[in-house]
Amino acid sequence: MALEHALLVALSERPASGLELTRRFDRSLGFFWHATHQQVYRVLARMEADGWVTVEIVEQEGRPDKRVHTPSEAGRRVLADWLAEPMPVETFRSDLAVKLRGASYGDRARLLGHLADTRADHALRLAAYEQMEREQFPDPASLDDARRDQWLVLRGGIRLERFWIDWITEYAQAHEGFEARSARTSTTEKD
Repeated sequence: MALEHALLVALSERPASGLELTRRFDRSLGFFWHATHQQVYRVLARMEADGWVTVEIVEQEGRPDKRVHTPSEAGRRVLADWLAEPMPVETFRSDLAVKLRGASYGDRARLLGHLADTRADHALRLAAYEQMEREQFPDPASLDDARRDQWLVLRGGIRLERFWIDWITEYAQAHEGFEARSARTSTTEKD
């Protein structure tokens, strides 16, 4: 997926200035697709040059004029074509997975300490997602299609965070048990 597609989705949900878009992106799509503010502005400019978005100049009192971006007909076609393409199988690329696999060749205790921090980060994100769900989607049965899509993506994020927490917990518990058994074995062997 290109950043252009993520921005077209966000702008289809609600037209926005670059600043508004970067703020919304940070609070929603940014959980699933990372982009810096500079990248967002650069891609918006390219999308405007390519005719994928139209820009309305909105005067503001005491501040520079605001440029509000909306998908153009060409942009809506690009988005529709992209949505209709077959989806590749998601690849799993994770520094964490490689570190866990290689833990036997380094300082496992230190890795386990970092793992506790990583688990805590995922727990915080899970709590934030669950809070968003309670606040933004209190009655999922009443949602229209667009809001239901947003809710279901958030549900995917919740499940993903639960996966990370469960996997990290399983790994840590397996090694805590192993380390306790190893300590007992080495104590027994010394006697």
